Amino acid sequence: MGKPTGFKEFTRKTVPYRDAGERIGDFDEIFTEPVEATLRDQAARCMDCGVPFCQSDDGCPIDNLIPEWNDLVYNGRWRDALERLHETNNFPEFTGRTCPAPCESACVLAITDPPVTIKNIENTIIDRGFANGWVKPHLPALSTGKRIAIVGSGPAGLAAADQLIKVGHGVTVFEREDRIGGLLMYGIPNMKLDKGIVDRRIDVIRQSGVEFVTDADVGRNVDPDELRRDFDAILLATGATRPRDISIPGRELDGVRFAMDFLTANTKHLLNGRYGDDFIDAKDKQVIVIGGGDTGADCIGTALRHGCKSLLNFELLDEPPADRAADNPWPAWPRILRTDYAHQEAIVRDGCDPRLYAVLSERFNDAGNGRVGSITASRIRWTVESGHPEMTKIDNSQQEFQADLVLLAMGFLGPEAYLAEAFCLELDERSNYRAEHGRFASSEPGIFAAGDCRRGQSLVVWAINEGRGAARSIDSFLRGKSALPAAGISGDVASG
Repeated sequence: MGKPTGFKEFTRKTVPYRDAGERIGDFDEIFTEPVEATLRDQAARCMDCGVPFCQSDDGCPIDNLIPEWNDLVYNGRWRDALERLHETNNFPEFTGRTCPAPCESACVLAITDPPVTIKNIENTIIDRGFANGWVKPHLPALSTGKRIAIVGSGPAGLAAADQLIKVGHGVTVFEREDRIGGLLMYGIPNMKLDKGIVDRRIDVIRQSGVEFVTDADVGRNVDPDELRRDFDAILLATGATRPRDISIPGRELDGVRFAMDFLTANTKHLLNGRYGDDFIDAKDKQVIVIGGGDTGADCIGTALRHGCKSLLNFELLDEPPADRAADNPWPAWPRILRTDYAHQEAIVRDGCDPRLYAVLSERFNDAGNGRVGSITASRIRWTVESGHPEMTKIDNSQQEFQADLVLLAMGFLGPEAYLAEAFCLELDERSNYRAEHGRFASSEPGIFAAGDCRRGQSLVVWAINEGRGAARSIDSFLRGKSALPAAGISGDVASG
């Protein structure tokens, strides 16, 4: 495996981001160009550990063959590395840019040392593949004559389409937005995932024979009964697009907006070259983002690029520890403090971290014109009683924070209800489409569900897992068996 002593000889060295002070002046990707010699050294750090926990239940959800392509990169066999990477991952350019890399936290080297830079290596393999023309469309030799409708063009829907077209099924993807890509197009901002990267992959899938239909909102301007009649199977991959709201006085005030509305309108502005009626401008505004996670960080990064006057980020939970707690051992995902790209940018611009922890928002205050002018909030204390976390307000901690733009980034509750109603689908206890992982079959025969609309809000890499699994299940439903690979699924699954 590469260099047997590599993990002793080389320290972890990630591909750096562009300078924070420079990059907040544009929406270009935050990444710099990798150095090949450095990447080969990093691949050499892979230990040939015998049991690659990077592929375990705590590691990569799509079972990426990480040690194998690390070895190929170390030996300069980049095209072979790409082929190995594509065996398990339809879209390494998306995961290589946006995935938080659970594979790295589960790396065996991470028990005592910083892990292998798996994400950087993965991203460079695929970018080199596109640059050298190695990424080709799949052109099936035969057609099965079966037609599948996929509703939603995010990573789950695209992964399923990419798999199903390989075995000769006809695939049509319906997207309610004006561009293909779903979360990849409008949920992740340009500086993390340039939309040209999304478009180049969609072009490959289109050349493989997948048909894309935009401005097609199934259940509203597309009749679900027509899909039932015209297609042999339907896959719902609509994502979890119903945002979590906050019910406190003043919620109706102008200037209190959902994070995804802010991010989507900004990306449309950049792509269209003009401001739409729904554009939300943070320039010269006092911005408060409520909620952390990736969406909260993306709101911070976008507001900084608009030129906001000030910026705060409220988080309800306590500040995480710097290191793993005793009850959070390797190889589980480490619940530790992370400073993301946008936090770094705020620190460079404003001289301080924008995050305030253990803050409970209690009221949005009217500036006098029907617009929000401030937030009243209190500090809270978390304790554990009988195994359950309990929240208590700290006496005399109430404070007013100035804000004329508030962005709600508190996560998502599941898919919107109208599509489930149109197809008469059963929902689970979390209001997602009820469908078992591994089968992906909904309560209605011939209708399947995958991605965040089935699983709940999750990662791009999990969406790819679900899309590949659903493709296998649909193929088996249509033909009685399937040879399509899917992580965590073995044997033939006759679904529906």
